[in-house]
Amino acid sequence: MTMKSVALDHPALSIRGAMHVVRTPSSLKAWRLPAWTWAQSPDPSVDLMVGMTSGVRLCFTTDAEALCLNVLETGIQLAGTPRRPVTFDLYLDGVQCGSAAASSGHTIVVNPKGPSFVPGTASEISFDALGTGLKAIELWLPQSAQLEVLGLSVSSEAEIHPSPEPTGLRWAHYGSSISHGMEAKGPSWTWPAVAARALGHELMNIGLAGQCHLDGFVARSLRDGPFDAISLEVGINIIGADTMRRRVFASALHSFLDTIREGKPDVLLLVISPIFCPLLETRTGPLMRDSLASYGSTERPHSAMDGALTLQESRAIIADVVARRRNAGDANLSYLDGLALFGAADESDLPDHLHPNAAGQERMGHRFAALGWTG
Repeated sequence: MTMKSVALDHPALSIRGAMHVVRTPSSLKAWRLPAWTWAQSPDPSVDLMVGMTSGVRLCFTTDAEALCLNVLETGIQLAGTPRRPVTFDLYLDGVQCGSAAASSGHTIVVNPKGPSFVPGTASEISFDALGTGLKAIELWLPQSAQLEVLGLSVSSEAEIHPSPEPTGLRWAHYGSSISHGMEAKGPSWTWPAVAARALGHELMNIGLAGQCHLDGFVARSLRDGPFDAISLEVGINIIGADTMRRRVFASALHSFLDTIREGKPDVLLLVISPIFCPLLETRTGPLMRDSLASYGSTERPHSAMDGALTLQESRAIIADVVARRRNAGDANLSYLDGLALFGAADESDLPDHLHPNAAGQERMGHRFAALGWTG
């Protein structure tokens, strides 16, 4: 089929689920936090995760019967294991009609002695047999890689038009790797994505693997962003990396919520405590890798004197913070026990003892949607 190029800065193309996008006629790259946050980023891992396109979608309307993307991805591989799949999910008029994967791009290989970089080359992602007539295209970009789109082409006679403006609730969700969802079967199957589709919400996913530590620059991004409802899945990274103790954790959560409330005094806020993790329920962090593909807990004495937290203790603290604020008049703030999304009965879907697998991710999304949280 004869194809024609579409400039990546074409006004009919929109990027949803990102706070910063750089577009030229021949290049497009998206980040999930504003550019100003880079100067405050405390670790290269934060920048890596922010650049991964979990929840980011390329949207337009077309009568094209085929489309093709030229892409250069930067994927992740744990040494000794396969590289994480880099998958694209295509939806036509809200219905998934295909998936495709990229595998030839750059790779960051995580070794026990530190990461290494393996350069790669660009590749083409193609979808055909899309049918005639106008349809709304929503292409979910990979959740497990950074991505640069280098080209877009469609059937030679096709037209490109803007997608209809979304009508759903603009929902921003902040969380850990569990919300980032690299283990999902595709970018549209992370638990926040599953929940957003079921609820009709317009998703902004700020799930940052390993990097959900109540950073002030994230709170300010949420405060200033165009969101109708905000949820936070907090605790697992803080306890798992032992970055906060009892004295600091509650105060940091209060401050994070205070910052959001400075700009959004009435928006509905939901705070979600950690899901089940057998390694940390009654033991403190930090987590250690048993191997590159699995985790183990640190065996050390635990007492109230050292202030280190378990997940059970963190849930009680988070619930107390929310209760105190509600009692002080913040009626639009609520609490959800993470065990309602993924509990001890789901442990078989934690193959590395920490992250829900694809089935667990999907189940979490359906459970969240069933709660009916609509902001």
